[in-house]
Amino acid sequence: MASWIQELHFPHLDIPITIENISPILSPFLAPVTSHDSLYLSNLDDMIGARVFTPTVYFYRSNESDFHHEPIVKVLKDALRSILVPYYPFSGRLRETKNGKLEVFFGPDQGVLLVEAHSDVALADLGDLTVSNPAWIKLIYRFPNEEQYKVIDMPLLIAQVTRFSCGGFSVGLRICHCLCDGLGAMQLLSAWAATAKTGSLVINPKPCWDRETFRARDPPKVEFPHTEFKRIDDSSSLTKSLWEVKPVQKCYRISQEFQIHVKNLAQSDGNFSCTSFDAMAAHVWRSWVKALEVKPLDYELRLTFSVNARPKLKNPPLKDGFYGNALCVACATSMVQRLVNGQLSETARLVQEARLGVTEEYLRSTIDYVEVGRPKRLEFGGKLTITQWTRFSMYESADFGWGRPIYAGPIDLTPTPQVCLFLPEGREAESNATTTPTIAATATTTSTAAAASTSSAVVAASSVAIVTWKSIIEECWGGICVDKNCDRTL
Repeated sequence: MASWIQELHFPHLDIPITIENISPILSPFLAPVTSHDSLYLSNLDDMIGARVFTPTVYFYRSNESDFHHEPIVKVLKDALRSILVPYYPFSGRLRETKNGKLEVFFGPDQGVLLVEAHSDVALADLGDLTVSNPAWIKLIYRFPNEEQYKVIDMPLLIAQVTRFSCGGFSVGLRICHCLCDGLGAMQLLSAWAATAKTGSLVINPKPCWDRETFRARDPPKVEFPHTEFKRIDDSSSLTKSLWEVKPVQKCYRISQEFQIHVKNLAQSDGNFSCTSFDAMAAHVWRSWVKALEVKPLDYELRLTFSVNARPKLKNPPLKDGFYGNALCVACATSMVQRLVNGQLSETARLVQEARLGVTEEYLRSTIDYVEVGRPKRLEFGGKLTITQWTRFSMYESADFGWGRPIYAGPIDLTPTPQVCLFLPEGREAESNATTTPTIAATATTTSTAAAASTSSAVVAASSVAIVTWKSIIEECWGGICVDKNCDRTL
């Protein structure tokens, strides 16, 4: 089992941070502007789930033969200023218009924010840099007394560069999700890194705004029930179980061998072919429900996950370089009893059907649904959400000239219970591995740990029933025996 599943540990730290300087970085493109200059945001940009900042951190070791001879902060600042010409919308701010819809507007003294900081500890004092750690929260900048989920009139990109005593440094980023999805963020990050590395502006592909592509139809035409957005009265034991226990973040590395094993089990009847995501998402969902002992058995649960809609769009297709939100939320539903007592292949079929159900028509219906109802809050009733980052080029995109980061990814999932995040694994874990590539999984308020694809990755999630979940992992992880010589499956 040790070669298949490994619980990872992170130290509880209090990282001393001293802020040295906070400076706005302005785009030369925007002078002069007035408050009447604005940009349209689509309903995909403006969904309640996108009204957040996505925090990530990137660690870099000291390199005696530094590629750059200039100070780190100056290189990053100059490159950021350069890319704010083609990516000028990040220099603006968000405001509400009629019916609470958001738009980007421009005015004087805006720009993005770059924070300079230092710490008296070395990178080695932070423990395992391949495992997401909530203690890293100080490495991203938050305003004093900042409200949670505030996006109105905030800088749309906030970067904190923290130097450590060993010469290493971190780049902590907060990017407003309203302006870009994960692929768009990687496009922006790649342009910033390439520009820093070469010393001149590099944009490939050329950024494209084009949010008008996703305007609602007139009149709106909602053609699907969109269960993913519905408020459901949670009469089950799920919500009570989740909120009565303080969230605890856990992390597990799941081997590629185990992922293949799960996929083969999901396809064992020979009449069904699925992706690794279908199989692993189904396995996580079933294991989560079993660990939490959800009652009653006839209660309907939801599994939601985002689907990249770019390949689905044909009329018209999105231009290369589009960096806005082009995600659609897929939703699978099942009774508790079917998840607990049914076969893995049944649940994998539900996941696959939800994933393939995201078509261009479904996307247009989603846009119209938001136009008509504009949900004001996230609904978590009976729901587990899985977010997949394994296909993001976080390590490749973040080479600013000092090599790829040791770690690239999120910091803390505790504020978002009922979420499981699949992440690519850190560079060092890959280079030090003596077995097959692995996936790490983190848990905070539910009980999930699994992987998304057969490539190297990290999974983050939420977990209340940590003891129950841990026993499931140690004995028969989610109902699948980890003893290779055992013929017990599901």
